[in-house]
Amino acid sequence: MSDGQSFRVGVVTLFPDIFRDFLEISFVGKARKNQQLQVELQDLREFGFGKHQSVDDTPYGGGSGMVLRVDSVVPAIEACEEKLGGRAHRVLMSPQGKPLTASLSENLSRYDRLVLVCGRYEGFDHRVRDAVDGEISMGDFVLTGGEIPAMAVIEAALRFRPGVLGNHESVVEESFSDELLGGLEYPQYTRPLEWRGSKVPDILRSGDHQKIQAYRREESVRRTQEARPDLHNHSSASSAPGKVRQ
Repeated sequence: MSDGQSFRVGVVTLFPDIFRDFLEISFVGKARKNQQLQVELQDLREFGFGKHQSVDDTPYGGGSGMVLRVDSVVPAIEACEEKLGGRAHRVLMSPQGKPLTASLSENLSRYDRLVLVCGRYEGFDHRVRDAVDGEISMGDFVLTGGEIPAMAVIEAALRFRPGVLGNHESVVEESFSDELLGGLEYPQYTRPLEWRGSKVPDILRSGDHQKIQAYRREESVRRTQEARPDLHNHSSASSAPGKVRQ
């Protein structure tokens, strides 16, 4: 688990160039410049076979599509770990994995080394799963590859690393956080005060922090009930005394 060093993340992928711009912009790029994040990209094709460096083959038993070979994927993971300086927590990007949540993202942020393996084609030889520590999904849908999910994991986990975000409250009080009891964030407003007939609620300009906290708590519950009723069991507890920080 984290010892306060840089967050070291490896990505095994057939398309490392997809990550170039992502790793240079926004707080991800800033974290790299500040040596809070190290990312190593491992081209899976380097462990391919034959003239065309093939990393996939037809499935035993028949069926459509191609399957990524275990003897390509696992050596690529191991090579990625060498770049990171040691054994990492290994994760497959897979629609069969656990859904990515704020809680899971925070747990991943505690590892010093993390390797994310991006799938393609019809998925992995099942024996790859014997060599990893877990699988993560973006939800109940299928993408062509695991590169976009890997970016999501990097960004979601990095936000929880100490010192990466300028304002720690940005993580403490946002949708799905413990501070909001797992519910959605309350509405936020800034200038102008009125826009095309829609005004900022008076209570937010009242200066009464206790009333503002109560308002935000109620709005968090309301928004959760309307937009994500599946989360309501978590957020409805906010009718009990709670806190929403300023």
